Amino acid sequence: MTLFKPTRRALLQLAAFAPAFALPAPLRAALGAPAGKQPAFHRFTLGAAKITIVSDGHFTMPTSELGVNADPDAVARFLAAHFLPAQQSYRHTNHMLIELGDAKVLVDVGSGSRFVPSVGKLMANLEAAGVDPDEITHVAITHAHPDHIWGLRDDFDEAIFPEASYYIGGTEMDYWLQDDLVNQVAPDQQQIVLGAVNSIRADGVDWTRTANETEVAPGISMIDTPGHTPGHMSVRIESQGQSLIALGDSFTNSFMDFAHPDWVIRRDADPETTVKTRKRMLDMLAADKIAILGYHFPFPGVGHVQRTGDTFRFIPAVWNWQSED
Repeated sequence: MTLFKPTRRALLQLAAFAPAFALPAPLRAALGAPAGKQPAFHRFTLGAAKITIVSDGHFTMPTSELGVNADPDAVARFLAAHFLPAQQSYRHTNHMLIELGDAKVLVDVGSGSRFVPSVGKLMANLEAAGVDPDEITHVAITHAHPDHIWGLRDDFDEAIFPEASYYIGGTEMDYWLQDDLVNQVAPDQQQIVLGAVNSIRADGVDWTRTANETEVAPGISMIDTPGHTPGHMSVRIESQGQSLIALGDSFTNSFMDFAHPDWVIRRDADPETTVKTRKRMLDMLAADKIAILGYHFPFPGVGHVQRTGDTFRFIPAVWNWQSED
């Protein structure tokens, strides 16, 4: 079975974080590396649903892959204005565990041990949150990119949640499993294809193919949000009149995607559809006041969408520490 083995150069490109700001030194906030143990999970409620956001770690990507259809100078100015690194974009990986009724639904399964060293922490962080993996009843996959599905198998190529029911978009599955896809993509995409195929075809996983509005469990459904991948889907929770959508990678930057929804990243497979999906979602999220989880947003990645005239912005939810009493 073919596994992803990144080169030293690829590891350095993905894992190096260079906090260089495109602002004069006296105007920057000189924030150093974090000290001590960092939070691994965050809990809150949505109606009757209990939600836990669990981190799989972090990685970086070159900022040259952001706003690839925009003026590079405009992208650089945007990053500087928002106090964001000029060279490397820092990306969190926020997974959602939904407990509603008898269901415990995990959204995406992280990278496992097959991506970069700074990720693959989902199982340890679930344990830190007091979650028994054997209690996971459903796994919903937004799309088959490495940081969302490669963690489906353990080091022995066995499903990490063998008792769970697995859900993925039918269009997404058909794309990755089409004949000879690995030889139809660019060389730097071939390991991504092989990793997706190996994960989807893993022993012990019985998939349910989903379409728009397919119910995973009562109150939890998958909705079409294509563009980033051909069959990308998001996960919607509804309970007692409250709604939240786990966006997957339909949005990947908590600043840029809201202020400039027409800017896309290099990994967006279909830029035109990505933009259409994003604008449609922004209109709905802002109008209906639906909460969101951004997979790559700053941890824990939960908040709302605010419309201001013709533009939008992400408003993070206030993190509350609640008594255990």
